[in-house]
Amino acid sequence: MNLLYCGNDKTENGLLLSILSFLKNTEEPLQIYVLTMSLNLGKTIYFPISQAFASDMDELVKQTNSANFVSLIDVTESFYRELPVKNLSTRFTPYCMLRLFADEVPELPEKILYLDNDVLCRKNCRELYHQDISEYEFAGVLDHYGRWFFRRNLLHFDYQNSGVLLFNLKKIRDTGLFCKCRKLCKKKRMFMPDQSALNKFARYKKTLPRRFNEQRKLRKNTVLQHFTTSFRFFPWVHTMTVKPWEMEKVHRLLKLHEYDDLYGEYRRFRSETKRRRNLE
Repeated sequence: MNLLYCGNDKTENGLLLSILSFLKNTEEPLQIYVLTMSLNLGKTIYFPISQAFASDMDELVKQTNSANFVSLIDVTESFYRELPVKNLSTRFTPYCMLRLFADEVPELPEKILYLDNDVLCRKNCRELYHQDISEYEFAGVLDHYGRWFFRRNLLHFDYQNSGVLLFNLKKIRDTGLFCKCRKLCKKKRMFMPDQSALNKFARYKKTLPRRFNEQRKLRKNTVLQHFTTSFRFFPWVHTMTVKPWEMEKVHRLLKLHEYDDLYGEYRRFRSETKRRRNLE
């Protein structure tokens, strides 16, 4: 099973938790690719995921299966070559657009499951991953809120959330989907640049059941839970954002203890790597 993540050094906690959740629920080998970059915007400087962290993760996944691996890929040059100048200062970091450069990375396999760093695996993903998408650019789940406001077809919902996408990179290269998205991000400012561009230009996309990207609340059949921002209406209308690595908030605000064993593994890994670093 091929997995794709993107991020900088601030996303390492989420990346660790997400990978741990897949190790727990996946029997087949995991080939994990992580796109990162360095980015200097003057007032804001972003740092890449460190090779040391990636090496620790690679060692971790191999403890479960020697065929597993974590490969860190720096795409700084590609990003600067097509700098999305209109979308470098949105409420989302520029790293959300890194997935749009996946077609330019030759070592990536043709079929790969992209995941945001705030997605946790709760059940085996084989039904999701092994479906036939040979005629599609990608497969994804409808966006919980965006499907109502951003759909292109008034007769049915078609606006997908970009946090969990099963990519067919061969088809994407053939249609030029990511290339079109990158060009749009260079010239037009958007609220959710990568997601907006993907939904605008995709012509061959498959809609998946909600259980493969649950954005609202945990359900009995949830396979992948995506910790997105949600609306709350009591005691007043407000938004609430809780990420899976914010363990105290997960317990207190979401009343969720589903992942407590995962948090235990997370703490053990962090403690062990810290101890090892102190000995070096």
